[in-house]
Amino acid sequence: MNDIIDKYLQYIKLELNLSSHTQVAYGNDLRQWEQFLTGGKDSLDVASVTTSDIRAWLIELSGNGDGASTLRRKVQAVRSFYKWLMRNGVVTSSPAASVELARLPKRLPQQVRESSIDALLESDVDESDFVAVRNRLIVMMLYETGMRRAELLDLLDKNVDTSKGELKVHGKRDKDRIIPFGTELALWIEKYRVLRESQARGCEHFFVLDNGKPLYPMLVYRVVRQQLGEAGVSSKRSPHVLRHSFATAMLNHGAAINSVKELLGHESLATTQIYTHVTFSELKNNYKLAHPRALKKGG
Repeated sequence: MNDIIDKYLQYIKLELNLSSHTQVAYGNDLRQWEQFLTGGKDSLDVASVTTSDIRAWLIELSGNGDGASTLRRKVQAVRSFYKWLMRNGVVTSSPAASVELARLPKRLPQQVRESSIDALLESDVDESDFVAVRNRLIVMMLYETGMRRAELLDLLDKNVDTSKGELKVHGKRDKDRIIPFGTELALWIEKYRVLRESQARGCEHFFVLDNGKPLYPMLVYRVVRQQLGEAGVSSKRSPHVLRHSFATAMLNHGAAINSVKELLGHESLATTQIYTHVTFSELKNNYKLAHPRALKKGG
């Protein structure tokens, strides 16, 4: 069956253009599923698999500690695989179609308070130090544009236009979008570019190491974690938290939800709407802290 899994993975890579992370995850999930059903000794007859087989696999995974999000992804991997098999005439039905997805706990996205971000971005930095300026700009750009870490890593120098106050990012599913930015960020971009040219000329990528090579994901994570830690942020500190903070700040200050959706590059408005729950939660908390009647206990 590995041959057919490989063909399927080629399909999701070349035709569906799923991310490399999803390709690896789906490949691992399907091979784990095959191992469960065959014990690794026999080839799997995909047409003989039943819904009960899949449920038994999920029960074992749950017993081994896999959480709801992991179980959902594994079911989605098998569903997608069978849709492809049906499309290619290998099977006539999918045993995964009637398997219910595990319910995810409702979690509101975490964000950093505006006051903490303001304190960080207004603190002193050695403007002659390439790494210091670059690291400050990484945090500024994530927070002030809402881009994803992967989009920041892929950002090209030619796509950052300080005269227009716009940058173009290459997002999920090969979709580009334009994000505007303000004069403060434009000034820091120019400071960074001057220092970068003294380190490594003619860089294709906007953000680079001091040797001119592109940044890597873990470095960006470490930079954000360190910078937010220095600002006294004790909660989760990651690039994605800055994206959440961008969305929450925009909505708190009156931005239309459709505008925030476009800036974030969301496919569906439903994905963006979770931030309205965050802002309402913040509103309720402020009310409880500020209104004298809210503080009174009943009875």
